[in-house]
Amino acid sequence: MFFMQLEVGAVLEGKVTGITKFGAFVELPGGKTGMVHISEVAPTYVKEIKDYVKENETVKVKILGITPEGKISLSMKRVEPQAKRQFGGRPDNFEWQPRGNENMTFEEMMNKFKQSSEEKLSDLKKYIDPKRGNLSRRASTR
Repeated sequence: MFFMQLEVGAVLEGKVTGITKFGAFVELPGGKTGMVHISEVAPTYVKEIKDYVKENETVKVKILGITPEGKISLSMKRVEPQAKRQFGGRPDNFEWQPRGNENMTFEEMMNKFKQSSEEKLSDLKKYIDPKRGNLSRRASTR
């Protein structure tokens, strides 16, 4: 019988052998079984695991961890991001920060951040303070 060395980070195919309320058990190559916790089934909230996987179905899983006792923690959702990028998800060259910060020093970026934060706080205080003023005037007239 062929035995495969399992290691954290490996992406494998396995067969779903059991489903519970808290996860799904997956038989990996080599005969070992791991568990996909309900929070690792899909990138969205999962109420019923049976809506996402069926017994005897072959699924791709990523090994998240192996305890000294041999328990194997698996994820199905962490296999997904690679596929989504290829098939219409967020493009690989997407940047969260707007361009233009590339030539700024750390101090310049911090100053820009502080200025932006102060402006937002000022706007927030303008919205909140008049309401507080009204409340405090009412309290002082009693």
